[in-house]
Parts: sequence; C-alpha cells; structure tokens
Amino acid sequence: MVKTSNQLPETGFVRIWQIVGNPKANPPITPLIPVSRTSFLNGVKSGKYPKPVKLGERTTAWRVSDIKNLIEKLGA
Repeated sequence: MVKTSNQLPETGFVRIWQIVGNPKANPPITPLIPVSRTSFLNGVKSGKYPKPVKLGERTTAWRVSDIKNLIEKLGA
C-alpha cells in the first residue's frame, strides 16, 4: 500500500501540481504520481487517469477519492 496521507486530504479536491509535483515551488512539491504534467493530461484524455472536475471558469481539480483509487490501482 502506498502512503499518501502526508500529501492528500481525506476528502475534497487537488490541483494538478499536487498530483504530478512541482520542483520549482518553494518548498518543492513532491509528486504523488511520478509523470510529467503533459503525460498525466494525455492519460486523462485516453481514460488511463480520472477525469477532472471544473470548479470554476479557470479552475480544474481532481477528486481526492479518484486520485487515491488511481494510486491504489497503480500500486497493485
């Protein structure tokens, strides 16, 4: 089982940089899924990764439950 409790809230939504990380942030954000942003978005398009939810006109996020399920599936 992959430990994600340090980086993921119990419920809610996460943005893409919380999923794929951001080494340029201060402090750097470690990735939950070690792929590039482009690879992750291509995986969303192909159905490999969960679809996002639009929270506003310019705000896209993923459900924490969907990301936890994805991590469990990838770890199996």
